[in-house]
Amino acid sequence: MCPAPFSLYGRSMAGTGAHTLARAEQFIWLTARVLEQRRFAHAFLGGDPDAVETALTAYLNKDGGYGHALEPDLRGPVSQPLHTAHALSVLDSIGRCDGQRVERICRFLTDVSTKEGALPALLPTQRGYPAAPFIPIVDDPPAELLATGPVVGLLHGNQVWNAWLFRATDFCWSAVEALEQSHPYEVEAAVAFLDGAPDRARAEAAADRLGRLVREQRLAVLDPSRRAEYPVATGYAPGEHHFPHDYARTPGSLARRWFTDEELERSLDHLEAEQREDGGWPVTWRRWAPGTALEGRPLVTLRALETLRAYGRPLG
Repeated sequence: MCPAPFSLYGRSMAGTGAHTLARAEQFIWLTARVLEQRRFAHAFLGGDPDAVETALTAYLNKDGGYGHALEPDLRGPVSQPLHTAHALSVLDSIGRCDGQRVERICRFLTDVSTKEGALPALLPTQRGYPAAPFIPIVDDPPAELLATGPVVGLLHGNQVWNAWLFRATDFCWSAVEALEQSHPYEVEAAVAFLDGAPDRARAEAAADRLGRLVREQRLAVLDPSRRAEYPVATGYAPGEHHFPHDYARTPGSLARRWFTDEELERSLDHLEAEQREDGGWPVTWRRWAPGTALEGRPLVTLRALETLRAYGRPLG
């Protein structure tokens, strides 16, 4: 007996030559956590933002931070800055980065900040719970642009004003303007800060310098057909390259100016081609546990779809 064709809201996938979005939808329903299912439905199917926020609340702790493996590479229940940054990005995606929900998050950020008033990547409370081996746990973790930049940029971008932001913003400016040697994820964090920073003239100048650094240090693969010729940052997985679209996720990003139209189009072509037969996109970072890779792929898939849509690529 032949199985019935997979159906998406009444649309059969059998013999249709399914397009990018339909294939991704199938992948999301088959593999994603409830939160990513709700996010996909909101972003691409007209779903209710209330459902996204309800799903996100399952990861919220009493201290105002988020835990419970919201960021898949950190397991366990304890609140962490990286989980909380992830939560803020979800709230931003549904237009709810405001009010008491964000005030509570800012209180958590204040409580866990270093003496510089900025965020460490990982608090020592993670001890005793599984975590990716490439995120070290130390007793007195330093402040990091990687953790602080996206949070500060996102809060500024949403016109949030909180006392925590003053010192955290100063930290980000100092860290970005002092960058000489960097790696792709740190550059992404710097871009996230600069895209939201209120001093636009200063942000543009800093972004111009950072773009030159990215090109000089070959931190972006400008020709995907020759990616083997580009270096992979120390500690990254083999083949864990970054491309122009990883930095300039929307046409309005300051990082868009770093790349020619031809370079960006090649990058987007590569992103489209990376969609797998099952409808999802692959994770490129180091896989250390089966569940983390499984949970990571829907996140990567959502980001790919959002990037392609932002640049006007047809999704089907």
